[in-house]
Amino acid sequence: MFEQLTDRLEGVLKNLRGEGKLTEENVSTALREVRRAFLEADVSFDVTREFVQAVKAKALGADVLQSVSPGQMIVKIIHDELVQTMGGVQREIDLSGTPPCGILMCGLQGSGKTTFAGKLALWLRSKKKRKVLLVAADVYRPAAIDQLVTLGKSLGVEVWQEGQGDPVRICENALDHARKNGFDTVIYDTAGRLQIDDQLMQELERIQAAVKPSETLFVADAMIGQEAVNVAAEFHRRLAFTGVCLSKLDGDARGGAALSIRKATGAPVLFVGVGEKLHELEPFHPDRLAGRILGMGDVVSLVEKAQEVVDAKEAKSLTRKLLNNTFDLEDFLGQLRAVKKMGPLKSVLGMLPGMGQLSDMVDEKQINRVEAIISSMTPKERREPRILNGSRRKRIALGSGTTAQQVNQVLAQFEQMKKMTRQLSAMATRMKGRKGPMFRR
Repeated sequence: MFEQLTDRLEGVLKNLRGEGKLTEENVSTALREVRRAFLEADVSFDVTREFVQAVKAKALGADVLQSVSPGQMIVKIIHDELVQTMGGVQREIDLSGTPPCGILMCGLQGSGKTTFAGKLALWLRSKKKRKVLLVAADVYRPAAIDQLVTLGKSLGVEVWQEGQGDPVRICENALDHARKNGFDTVIYDTAGRLQIDDQLMQELERIQAAVKPSETLFVADAMIGQEAVNVAAEFHRRLAFTGVCLSKLDGDARGGAALSIRKATGAPVLFVGVGEKLHELEPFHPDRLAGRILGMGDVVSLVEKAQEVVDAKEAKSLTRKLLNNTFDLEDFLGQLRAVKKMGPLKSVLGMLPGMGQLSDMVDEKQINRVEAIISSMTPKERREPRILNGSRRKRIALGSGTTAQQVNQVLAQFEQMKKMTRQLSAMATRMKGRKGPMFRR
């Protein structure tokens, strides 16, 4: 996401770094490119205009620091303005009401509401320890109920469904069931509808009035860009929804909807879908996303992802193995799988400052190939790679669908990594030995 905008902004900032100071001329030239980049990224015209005017005023204002370079200053100004455009600070989902807390999902048909309801149910259960009830209130789309029931089974989350009935009555009955059975969160998956369909919009208003949800969340397909903003504005006029969820943000290299929708509706973006899998849901952090857009990475999110998949004790044990040169292919396979749990490698690299361009060079198939090769080894072979003779390597190649040459490459790379680790360990030991006498002087 945001690849197009990131690339264009990096070019603008690179040109400014060669300037001695910020002047009206070089700022205006740079902002013309920023304006063009925003419009190409499908950011709305009004939001683009306001953004450019605000950046120009700050860049030429009295509070510009003379001690920093133009490149550094403009990065800070654009970063701060991006954060403000996307809402300033993160707004967490409101779960403070009297249980059961209701979350009403609405949006256009095909925007990904049902899948997003499942993602949100999983996030609330795993992150907030909530007991969630999913409600199948989409009685119009063929197989919508079956889709939600299937999602619920895969997640281990109960689904309330009554078939093809009155959506308002279904939601009321579900709420009553939740109260009687100890559910603290109810997610209502309603039917997709056009904002110009007055009858269906009235139905949504009746559901909202009947169950009085703590949150009414509009699910917008980020891939339809500017049109998502126009649709959201009309939905907000009718429902006054409290938050926005952006689905399929990973599939849009432009990302204009994420920058425009907050300004257009006044409602904060609460969640973004960053992949097809059910766990690929992230709370929306304006400051972190601004950093990603400007190629500054997002180390905080990266650390949070790492903490979810890496056990602290296991990490210490692996560090000791690396330093003692006892790290084997079994450990390497475990780390490879842990990294894959953090999401696509391209996305992970994009969170590291300055690594965004390198992420384009990453071949996910190569990672999968390495995993297949190591998985085709016996536990003993993974623990003792020295026993891997020619016949064993041929068997591993056959089992992993690769060639003996590719198996040899993986083993050579692993040995090279171990050699580098030994050298670093020896260097650290020597440095530690030198510290004592130096500090005693």
